[in-house]
Amino acid sequence: MAKLERTGLARNGTAATDEDLVKVARDVLEMECAALVAAGRRLDRSFASAARAILGSTGSVVLCGVGKSGIVARKIAATFASTGTPSVFLHPADAAHGDIGLVGPGDVVIAVSKSGEGDELLRILPILRDIGVTIIAIVGTPQSTLAARSDIVLDASVEREACPMDLVPTTSTTVALGLGDALAVAVLTEKNVDREAFAAVHPAGALGRRLRLRVRDVMHVGDELPKVGEDARMGEAILEIAKKRLGLTTVVDAAGRLTGILTDGDLRRILMERQDVLEARIGDVMTRDPRTVGRNEHVATALEKMETIGPSPITSLITVDEEGRPEGVIHIHDCLKAAG
Repeated sequence: MAKLERTGLARNGTAATDEDLVKVARDVLEMECAALVAAGRRLDRSFASAARAILGSTGSVVLCGVGKSGIVARKIAATFASTGTPSVFLHPADAAHGDIGLVGPGDVVIAVSKSGEGDELLRILPILRDIGVTIIAIVGTPQSTLAARSDIVLDASVEREACPMDLVPTTSTTVALGLGDALAVAVLTEKNVDREAFAAVHPAGALGRRLRLRVRDVMHVGDELPKVGEDARMGEAILEIAKKRLGLTTVVDAAGRLTGILTDGDLRRILMERQDVLEARIGDVMTRDPRTVGRNEHVATALEKMETIGPSPITSLITVDEEGRPEGVIHIHDCLKAAG
């Protein structure tokens, strides 16, 4: 891994140029990316053992760390909690002054440290041993005391930090955080956490709204629903599309059942194929068997269908009732707005 060079004032007594600063940023990102790739290549059965220990836990995942490692540990704890695995951060200093009481025999402790020699962290290891928890170390020094006293060790070592002095925790914290993310995702994947479970722990904010909203909550209904009969002429359909501003109109038979749709794209195609466009019968030129979506499906699912079902993405889906009558239209703009 290349050493990051000093630029600007530290290099030649002059202010850094924009190009200098951009080069520093690129070098940092490249070094951290390389360190993550190296950490991934080192993964072995220890990682699987760590994931299985968490999956088999009857309690919580307790994250410990001091300084920058403590900040990383807090984020890992938050990631586990947000993906359905009970988790909490415990500062080693607080643990030594009574807070160790929140750790129980069914818990798993993940200790994050670069050196693996911090006194505050090592001081509580015997107590954790007495409690009987499994200790997982995410440690930058695999030969450290912390690694030797842990049940499972995840190697978070790096060749050097991204700063010119090789001192500021940068590359090392990125790798430790990456390993924590990898553990959390492996666990939620094995648990088969679905949208419903994820939404349950994200009730507020944009994320919760995106996960909880259903098609029925955002679809266009009633007077907003564009609709013409099969025997209608093209002129009537064009007016309906323009009036409802959804880029399409549903087409129904005499009983009101959905038989097709006519879209802006269909109009362009028909204009190129026919001379008598305004007099064309809708039933003769519509797109049959339009794609539909259930009114109770998640908005995110509707968006996924628009983007992946069929040979090319579409912009709208129709909902129908039990008799096959159109009851709503959801447009891609509705999905994106809900996702925001």
